[in-house]
Amino acid sequence: MRWRAVVDRTVAPLGLTHAQYSALASLRALTAGGESPSQRQLADYTGLGPIYVSKLVRALEKNGLVARVPDPSDARAVRLSLTDHGVEVVARAVQVVRALDAELTAPLGGPGSDQIRALGAALQALLHASPEPDAIPETGGEP
Repeated sequence: MRWRAVVDRTVAPLGLTHAQYSALASLRALTAGGESPSQRQLADYTGLGPIYVSKLVRALEKNGLVARVPDPSDARAVRLSLTDHGVEVVARAVQVVRALDAELTAPLGGPGSDQIRALGAALQALLHASPEPDAIPETGGEP
């Protein structure tokens, strides 16, 4: 939650929220090879819900950052691309978020350090662990 709040403040001067930044940066990665992914592909890539991605993309389109085009092979789908303005904004946003990442991870050796890789691996393991509901200990009070 703190990371999201700090990123929100960092990208706000660019007219973005953390969620919009995440969608734009992910779209940039998906389109790097010249493809136009669908909203569903963007949702799958980001791990966000399709309805939430749809709302994000509509806001980004309204702000002139993303173009949505009907998919010629699927009437229910739309293809996404960054506009020229979107390319500029996401490039600046990626720079400021990378600088923020370097600043915040400096005490652990920076973004590429062994400590950060170990932390990332541990967090991934925790995220993918799915304890059985009965295995979660009772705390006897509020969390």
